[in-house]
Amino acid sequence: MGLNKDILNRFKFELTGRIVATIAGGLLTLFLARLLDPDGYGLLFLAISVFWIFKIISRLGIAKSSARYINEYKTNHPEQTSHILKYSLLFNIITAVTSAFILIFASEYISLLLDEPDITILLTIGGIYIIFEALTIFSRYIFQGFEDGKRASIILAVDRIGRFTFAILFVLLGFGALGALAGYILSFVITSTMGIFMIYSQYYIPPSSGSKMEEGLFRRIVEYSIPLTATDTAKVLDKRMDTVLVGFFLNSTAVGFYVLADQIVQFIETPADALGFTLSPTYGSEKAEGNIKQAANIYETALTQTLAVYIPAAMGVFLVAEPAIIFIFGLEYEGAIIVLQILSIFIILKSVTKITSDGLDYLGRAKSRAYVMTASSILNLILNIILIPHFGVEGAALATVISYSIYTLFNLYLVKIELGVKMERIYSDIIKILFVSIIMAIFVLYLLKYVSGVISLSVVVAFGGLVWLLLSSKFNLIDFAKAY
Repeated sequence: MGLNKDILNRFKFELTGRIVATIAGGLLTLFLARLLDPDGYGLLFLAISVFWIFKIISRLGIAKSSARYINEYKTNHPEQTSHILKYSLLFNIITAVTSAFILIFASEYISLLLDEPDITILLTIGGIYIIFEALTIFSRYIFQGFEDGKRASIILAVDRIGRFTFAILFVLLGFGALGALAGYILSFVITSTMGIFMIYSQYYIPPSSGSKMEEGLFRRIVEYSIPLTATDTAKVLDKRMDTVLVGFFLNSTAVGFYVLADQIVQFIETPADALGFTLSPTYGSEKAEGNIKQAANIYETALTQTLAVYIPAAMGVFLVAEPAIIFIFGLEYEGAIIVLQILSIFIILKSVTKITSDGLDYLGRAKSRAYVMTASSILNLILNIILIPHFGVEGAALATVISYSIYTLFNLYLVKIELGVKMERIYSDIIKILFVSIIMAIFVLYLLKYVSGVISLSVVVAFGGLVWLLLSSKFNLIDFAKAY
């Protein structure tokens, strides 16, 4: 059984938002890389990586936990959702402001630790970044809990378009990395204000006289946020501490190489990210209604079609990494080539977790996921400390791939237990996917010797995509009819 019409409609909204956001984000990456040198580019994203450490406090998992309970109560006890919204928003504002003040206070100490005096001013204004970014994320998760894909996608698209517009404008005006960060902040201010307004106008119903929050409900929300916070902490160790450690052991130029490769991977992950965001609450809803088999069928279809896209995509990225980096971003970013090739494996791992991990939170397995995420993140941290001094920025990429492999396998194990997913069907499809990927790679590898610039590279990539499209259709790996 494929994905039902309601899920597909929500997916299309989310994917549309992700496509708009990805185009804006891709252009932002391209222009910032071109307008700022690798050192300035690296300094900006080193600061943003530091922000991620403080964003743990600013969120504390409360938005996602609230979304989970909104999803649970919205049908049978809708009056409780307004109480959830009021208290969770207030809680999130308090944690965000607290986190911002801690960052501002610690900014000088962090710049001394990283031996990057120019980062101090970025960290100081980063307090504003943290507050309004937290409220933007809060809005996204609340819309996810209500299964409102349209408004969630609007929030995402407006945020990324705003980042592109304001960041590039301020950089062109001569404000450099500081201007780019100010552009991010202005975008968050606008988007978070719009998101909170839409939540209030669409979903908040002032409680009637005598109406109270269900006894113990907020306590359960806070309790469920604890493993989510642990998972977020582990994600920061996994996704951002490596960037900070590259800055600590190497320099901001190396950070620029690492971040550029990572952003290319994020760009490619857009469809899987959209599908995962759309499906996550559905697994919980189906299980709550006793439709375990339906939830399993949805997951199996999503996983198979995701792998059908991302295994060949990863192979293609590995092959075209060198000409893509050189012709699109310039020779000064040559150091990102090997990093991107290593992270091409990460593309497959990430695509699987995108459609799996958040769904486990809605299935009530946040605590189990937090344990393994924490373990794999600690492993990632240890591997970074060992590998970066010996292998440079490539060591950070290797550490990410090794540690994330463990996390991905455990996610698959958990979803198999919860939904009774039949992995045998998936294994047989993977064999077909590998065959299609190898044939596509042979064509791409042969044509790469004719690449001399961006246009010829685009033609080779398009031809590889056409080969993939025809073969995937032939082997029924992608159900194009149901997708539309």
